[in-house]
Amino acid sequence: MNIHEYQAKQVLASFGVPVPKGKVACSIEQVDEAVSSVSGPVWVVKAQIHSGGRGKGGGVKVVHSVSEAESLARKMLGMSLVTDQTGPEGKTVARVYIEEGCEISRELYFGLLIDRETGWPTIMASTEGGVEIEAVAKSSPERILTIAIDPTIGLQPFHVRKLAFGLGLEPSLLREFGELATHAYHAFIECDASLLEINPLVVTVDNRIVALDAKMNFDDNALFRHQEIEELRDESEEDEAERAAAKQQLNYIRLNGNIGCLVNGAGLAMATMDIIKLYGGEPANFLDVGGGATAERVTAAFKIILADQNVDAILVNIFGGIMRCDVIAEGIIAAAREIKFQVPLVVRLEGTNVASGQKMLSESGLAIIAAETLGDAAERVVAEAREKARLDT
Repeated sequence: MNIHEYQAKQVLASFGVPVPKGKVACSIEQVDEAVSSVSGPVWVVKAQIHSGGRGKGGGVKVVHSVSEAESLARKMLGMSLVTDQTGPEGKTVARVYIEEGCEISRELYFGLLIDRETGWPTIMASTEGGVEIEAVAKSSPERILTIAIDPTIGLQPFHVRKLAFGLGLEPSLLREFGELATHAYHAFIECDASLLEINPLVVTVDNRIVALDAKMNFDDNALFRHQEIEELRDESEEDEAERAAAKQQLNYIRLNGNIGCLVNGAGLAMATMDIIKLYGGEPANFLDVGGGATAERVTAAFKIILADQNVDAILVNIFGGIMRCDVIAEGIIAAAREIKFQVPLVVRLEGTNVASGQKMLSESGLAIIAAETLGDAAERVVAEAREKARLDT
């Protein structure tokens, strides 16, 4: 789960991380109060959307008067902000954050994530703050300092010293940086975060360390432990289909292709998308119905897939272990009769009760294309999608 910058700063501040004073406005009526609550002489007006690169898109502006701040905040509210991450359609700005400015001496990068190989919390820091860490990794990887933290002992003073010296901080800032790093680490661990990014982490002219920008993502599977974080969710920033899928306990991610996928198991879903690409197609989604899907959940899955108007064909690939093929067949038949498919449907079943499932599909009287192997299924669905796209043009 993602949250907005101002929310991430609220979380970090609650753990003792120093952040600039600011206030959010969610409507035109709230703008004046938000601006007046922040002292000048410099104000920073920031559009709040779930996307990086807001500054490049015009979503972060520095102004030097109350009237400028108020005028700019009103203009930002409701605007469509286009960044490298939003795509050309952009995102509508529904919240604006007004923050006090500060005089910056240096910009640094500080981030925490879970290393997938070790499973350990890992700190990444760099002297190249204020730019995307991916760009730094590509152009100057030697400028990124990485430290894995053994979760049984946590962040230790020697970790802090290594980070501080690697960032070239003055000795007078060691204690302050150590407190910030420790507080940030505790926030990351205690909130079950999957990402904590402070970019830039700034050293001010008066020799303070401040988290000038902040981003936090959280492990969805741990949200049951954090109602206060769950309440920060902004559903307007989330994909509608993905949100509907989550309510049905389906793992769904929208992609850019035209072949819908309904699969049981994340690994098999990944393999299915790979083989679709191998045969020249493009998957429209990742969708894992899980090991215990009911006929009702399968029907819901089809509805979510077909809500994507780019879908020209659907591939169902089921390996029946916990999930029985006859249950999937029942769901496919129920969905086809309720939804009345307007796109080709290719089905490949294997595993528990496969013969029963295949019989149910063949006797249903529905236009379902059966495939024996995964390669055959991928080849046929790619061909069907191309033909459907050709007929529609």
